[in-house]
Amino acid sequence: MRIAILSRNEKSYSTSRLLEAARQRGHEALVLDHLKCYAVIERGNPSICYSGQTLPKIDAIIPRIGTSVTLFGTAIVRQFEMMQVFSAIKSLAIVRSRDKLRSLQILSKAGVGLPKTAFASHPRDIDAVLSQVGGTPVVIKLLEGTQGVGVMLAETRKAAKSIMEAFYELKTNILVQEFISEAKGADIRAFIVDGKVVGAMKRQGKAGEFRSNLHRGGDGVLIKLTKQEKETALAAAKAMGLSIAGVDMLQSNRGPLIMEVNSSPGLEGIEKATGVDIAGKIIQYVEKNIFIDKKDVIGV
Repeated sequence: MRIAILSRNEKSYSTSRLLEAARQRGHEALVLDHLKCYAVIERGNPSICYSGQTLPKIDAIIPRIGTSVTLFGTAIVRQFEMMQVFSAIKSLAIVRSRDKLRSLQILSKAGVGLPKTAFASHPRDIDAVLSQVGGTPVVIKLLEGTQGVGVMLAETRKAAKSIMEAFYELKTNILVQEFISEAKGADIRAFIVDGKVVGAMKRQGKAGEFRSNLHRGGDGVLIKLTKQEKETALAAAKAMGLSIAGVDMLQSNRGPLIMEVNSSPGLEGIEKATGVDIAGKIIQYVEKNIFIDKKDVIGV
């Protein structure tokens, strides 16, 4: 089977592990920089060119699309889907996951636990928004951000109003979210592949840091999820349409609260914390779906 990993960095841990896992299982694996792809759209014959050449047959792709290139990256994933190439992560699911507001609305409809969140666009609503989420301290987030960038903690009402006014003046969309103090700067990352939790870790922010992201200096350790945490993570990934996902949750007094469902979760932290071959499980998921597709074609 010929598997292409859509990634801009062949040497990154996640990309190199996926390459290694695919080759260990006997597949031909390659990395395609999605920014070097271009789509050719014509009646009944969609195709993709790479560095000026039409790509030969690809059986499956594993997208690793960065936040900064979501629009172009998902267009390339969508083009592969139009060519009947199996994508381990669907283009629509990636688009949904990158919009924090849309994600929360989808998760709210699915009935999973969430921190109370407000969204407004005018300074006149600041006092009402802060009251709706229970007052300060509050977490203020840019609608588009990753790895903890664009996430701020406002500990006083004065600080919150100052930050919100600045963003509204810049016409920048933000979410205002209740602060879950009992989480104590930690969260849980549950890694899901094919409707199963294949690994979970607890991430603890460094001293004085309320963000627990590993890219912000946090530490990840193996954790056993409760039944409620596992069910919440699976329900969140399903609602987002993601067969591969990193689901981030806070442990609160009212149960697990979903912070984010990541459509391109890194493998390094979770593999090192759990000792689980996550990359291998992703390749197995791809194999399973290619086998199903072939059975459908030949009528087995």
